[in-house]
Amino acid sequence: MISVAEALEALFALVAPLPAETVPLTAANGRVLAAPVSATRNQPPFAASAMDGYAVQAATVRSGQSYTVVGEAAAGHGWDGQVAPDQAVRIFTGAPLPHGTDHVIIQENVTRDGDRITLDDSANDSGHVRPAGADFKAGDQMSAHRLLGPADIALLAAMNIAEVPVIRRPVVAIIATGDELVQPGESPGDDQIIASNSYGLAALLADLGAHPRLLPIARDTPASLAQAFDLAASADLIVTIGGASVGDHDLVGAVAQDKGMQQAFYKVAMRPGKPLMAGRIGNAAMVGLPGNPVSAMVCGHVFLAPVIRKMLGLGAAAAPTRLARLAKPIGPNGPREHYMRARSGPDGVTIFDRQDSALLSVLAQANCLAIRPPHDGAHDTGDRITVIDI
Repeated sequence: MISVAEALEALFALVAPLPAETVPLTAANGRVLAAPVSATRNQPPFAASAMDGYAVQAATVRSGQSYTVVGEAAAGHGWDGQVAPDQAVRIFTGAPLPHGTDHVIIQENVTRDGDRITLDDSANDSGHVRPAGADFKAGDQMSAHRLLGPADIALLAAMNIAEVPVIRRPVVAIIATGDELVQPGESPGDDQIIASNSYGLAALLADLGAHPRLLPIARDTPASLAQAFDLAASADLIVTIGGASVGDHDLVGAVAQDKGMQQAFYKVAMRPGKPLMAGRIGNAAMVGLPGNPVSAMVCGHVFLAPVIRKMLGLGAAAAPTRLARLAKPIGPNGPREHYMRARSGPDGVTIFDRQDSALLSVLAQANCLAIRPPHDGAHDTGDRITVIDI
């Protein structure tokens, strides 16, 4: 068996960042920017008023000063004339400052009588002007690689970018295996269960930015598994669930070898998730996950998530961790690294008592995995422990 860290290094060696594609700005949220993009204009493109008021020349501003109002400027409707020192233009937020002005007196600081305004005794020392290019200038870049969120989309729109180069979504073929499985909504036999791992992993992979493909359940025969691998041949990553151990009905490894898999490793010193295998088949990386529901989902967070991030150009790194305080004591750990379902709250992290790898209800209550190193000793309330948020 190899360690979790060694398994991750081997997995990173199996994949590389995918090529770029161009998508409309409306489809870029949640995607990874593949190359730097440059603003095509200044923002704002002109000196603009930050308040409703009157545009004047700053040098003329003093208590009691009067001006003749000669026009009006609103957002999208500038005033084209030249403003003299004794003149003002009524201006609204977002409007370009008229020629000859560089200062805005807010409307609360003036008295207006017809076309004449008079300043009160306020200091008026703030110009309330947004300079041209104050946000960004033409040629300023958004750097790659970055995961684009709503604020980035707004910025790209302001930069006048209508199409965005992004990393192609990894296509992940998911193959659940086992005669005991039926799809959700079907009527299982007395000795059958509902396939759940594939749906949970598909949701996790979609959240990570991948494109999951749920293939038909592969039965416990070489022919059925071989057909599933053929259906998955065009994927960037093939994920099998179950059948990766050494029982009489665990055929995934043998069939994968027949399909030309170059195995990278088999078995990881962890709980849950020990019977994990990985390699390459044709142009795709392959990860064979254990069949127990919690084992598969834990391996999804620990292994598949970092692999997808590397394929998206976000670097090769383990899942992010943080230190948290225990809300109650825990006993010693055994010889394998243990990823324990836990819940983080105001009082700290509570590790659930039940850790059986078949208990999805416990996983659904968890919002983090507490990582226990091999032979880790007992810990008291308040001790720090490493967790992965899920």
